[in-house]
Amino acid sequence: MTRRNRSLTNSNLRSVLRHDLPASLVVFLVAVPLSLGIAVASGAPLAAGLVAAVVGGIVAGALGGSVVQVSGPAAGLSLVVAELVQVYGWRATCTITLLAGLLQLLLGVCRVARAALAVSPAVVHGMLAGVGVVIALSQLHIVLGGQPQRSALENLLELPAQIVDIHGHAVLVSLLTIAVLVVWGRLPKVNVVPAPLAALIVAALTAAALGWDLTRLDLTHGFGLSGPVLPQGDWHAIAGAVLLVAVLAGVESLLTCVAADRMHRGPRADLDRELSAQGVANMVSGALGGLPVSGVVVRTTTNVRAGARSRWSTVLHGFWVLVVTICFASAIGLIPLEALAALLLFIGVKMVDLGNAKDLRGHGEMPIYFVTMGVVVVVGLAEGILIGLGLGALIALRRLTRVSVDLEQNGRRWRVAVTGSLTFLGVPRLTEALRAIPPGAAVDLDLHVDFMDHAAFETLHAWRLDHERTGGTIDIDELHDDWYTAAASGSRVFPFKSPQRLDRWFLPWAYRRRPVAPEQGPELLAGTREFHRRTAPLVRPLLTRLAGRQTPSHLFITCADSRIVPALITASGPGDLFTVRNIGNLVPRYRSAPGDDSVEAAIEYAVRVLEVRTITVCGHSGCGAMVALLGETPRELHAVRRWLRHGRHSLARSAAVPEQEGLEPLDWLCQVNVIQQLDNLRSYPMIAELERSGKLALTAMYFDIATARVHDLDEARFSPAVIR
Repeated sequence: MTRRNRSLTNSNLRSVLRHDLPASLVVFLVAVPLSLGIAVASGAPLAAGLVAAVVGGIVAGALGGSVVQVSGPAAGLSLVVAELVQVYGWRATCTITLLAGLLQLLLGVCRVARAALAVSPAVVHGMLAGVGVVIALSQLHIVLGGQPQRSALENLLELPAQIVDIHGHAVLVSLLTIAVLVVWGRLPKVNVVPAPLAALIVAALTAAALGWDLTRLDLTHGFGLSGPVLPQGDWHAIAGAVLLVAVLAGVESLLTCVAADRMHRGPRADLDRELSAQGVANMVSGALGGLPVSGVVVRTTTNVRAGARSRWSTVLHGFWVLVVTICFASAIGLIPLEALAALLLFIGVKMVDLGNAKDLRGHGEMPIYFVTMGVVVVVGLAEGILIGLGLGALIALRRLTRVSVDLEQNGRRWRVAVTGSLTFLGVPRLTEALRAIPPGAAVDLDLHVDFMDHAAFETLHAWRLDHERTGGTIDIDELHDDWYTAAASGSRVFPFKSPQRLDRWFLPWAYRRRPVAPEQGPELLAGTREFHRRTAPLVRPLLTRLAGRQTPSHLFITCADSRIVPALITASGPGDLFTVRNIGNLVPRYRSAPGDDSVEAAIEYAVRVLEVRTITVCGHSGCGAMVALLGETPRELHAVRRWLRHGRHSLARSAAVPEQEGLEPLDWLCQVNVIQQLDNLRSYPMIAELERSGKLALTAMYFDIATARVHDLDEARFSPAVIR
């Protein structure tokens, strides 16, 4: 081993001892009581919860795709396990767990883990809330000294009679446990010991000191491992149970894995590897007589907050559970079953997190949450998940097929704007709007649709034909794919939503998909009509607010070249730029000859009246004015020849400064010309004074037309730096 590798190993060891070892002890203290409680809620042997905690820590921790996720028995699976135990028996349930692990392993090898994330979080949160309600109702009977019933409804109906027949010691130890759970986190300097462990220790010591008559946990035989046996019964139902356990445990693990990535800054999780590791862990846990294993949010969050840096924390926590169970089983047996039931009651109530429902409200998914929770409580876990998924799919379908139809009249023309996905569900709304248009009217139909089915096309096409027979005209404009045009021509319409095309307001008239008809007049007037029809309704509220006064922050001096669109290359809007355009983006020097009041007046007004904070001169590649400076201006262009005298300083400057490598003489002159105009601006006393006082900044920009790139010119070095 080289010195460098030895140093790296020593560094990793120090990190494990400093961060992961203490974190593993904290997670271990949380895992033991929760594992015992989940075993009780599942109707499984107590040792099964500890086996799952050991396997989840050591196997899933060592093989998993997340370095901080902690796996073990999960409360969300307790209802499934409890039902399987009642139907098939415990040892057969272990076989189902083993087979579910094998299925998870195969899914992980096939790299389908990402598909599990398609399950709506509303369904997951609703499922967990329903499980929490069922756990709380069942454990409440044990807290009161009785026995839980077989269903949540039966537990609810039997609750009044159970309250009447309260068993004193059971209630006292349960209330004491819950009180410690509630108060413990608020006490100073005691957070080192997790609240669940503290509550069980206090309850056990108090019960032992006062001699309360309670039910004790039996761990005298340690793990007491028993091998799985084949389940007897309908193999279709058994296969369904295997699939249910595999999917529920896998989805919960993967969602926890994604949540864990948001909690730490270490390596990101490999979801397929995590799913495969969960499969191996469930195979081992089922073979050893343990509960199903999955990633657990509570333990993972505890692990991260305790400072874990690597998977060693998870692995060590499983090792501590193993050591304590073997060496201190008799001490664990002192915990009263009623105290454990109180802990489960507290956990069940905490699982009903209405904060999740509140977060879902903004997305319209609260019905999914409450319907899933209600069906889980009243009917069952599998039914609740299926109905929740179905409701989520219906809501998603409704959103995907949502369409809006806006109708407005502008003079003698009518405008109909259809936005969204135009399917048979939107046909009634579309038909209602089209009926309001009088026969013979001129109609502008804007289709902002990303999908159109056959029913919608037939409705729209039939209306168009009827309207044109009455003498009306219809101008159809499609901003996305040509759904209507393709269907009308008999072309194939692809049944998927395509990305939205770029809006065409900036396209030259020659590039528009729809040519201007001769009867529409010149292209400029046609463009104006398009503005009135499409853009004016959108910008009218903004322009109404700006109508009183203008407050631009920039004076933008650029070339009159038709290819330069200041608003496009600066992503600016109305009121941002006070613009001056001329041939060559030239600024005549102060009191130069020939004089030019136009540019000076614009500068004076921008600085003195509008109080702009920045003046920007923007040149561009292939500037015709610079071509003329390098060559000879045609004699018939008298005004141009006189104007270009203001560019002589630029021409002289470009000759005096060495050209930048890789630039053609024309491009070099175009850039030098921009820099020279900044010096010309400084020849104005008011500009120089404001710049010296820091009230005004002068900047230089250069637009390369061919690459559509804007450069910020470095005035000192004449070197462009691309604006990112």
